[in-house]
Amino acid sequence: MQDWKDLYRQSQADETTGPILFYNDTVLDHFTNPRNVGEMEPGERVGFALVGDPTCGDQMKLWIRVEDDIITDIKFRSFGCPGAIATSSMATELAKGLSLEEARELTDDDVITALGGIPEHKKHCSLLGITAMQAAIQDYLLKQMMAEAEDTDDDLP
Repeated sequence: MQDWKDLYRQSQADETTGPILFYNDTVLDHFTNPRNVGEMEPGERVGFALVGDPTCGDQMKLWIRVEDDIITDIKFRSFGCPGAIATSSMATELAKGLSLEEARELTDDDVITALGGIPEHKKHCSLLGITAMQAAIQDYLLKQMMAEAEDTDDDLP
């Protein structure tokens, strides 16, 4: 009896060119069991981003919760192919527990390496999670700057 991974790979094969999508077990695991799926309520310690890839229709919402400049929690919702979901899941795993500065240094290559590789024609998918995370960090930092500016305004005569 074949397992679901073999059946999935066969379902992605073209009779004339062979497998067009050949995801490894780590990618398939993050696709079928994505980590950190969910949403967060808005708040002063939460950054949010909504990003998409117009070339293939993938979309992602991502939230980060920050305490003392550390990403303490991260959640996402994604609509996309297995590559987009798996790379988004891995991006959240890599970012959780990092400082904002460390998380800003993460790249799509870091995500691909952590997954053990993805097919060349799916590498654009790895940008979704990283782009969303960077945008959520920017959103969080902007909220902090605005809050500080409001506090400063309150101190003015």
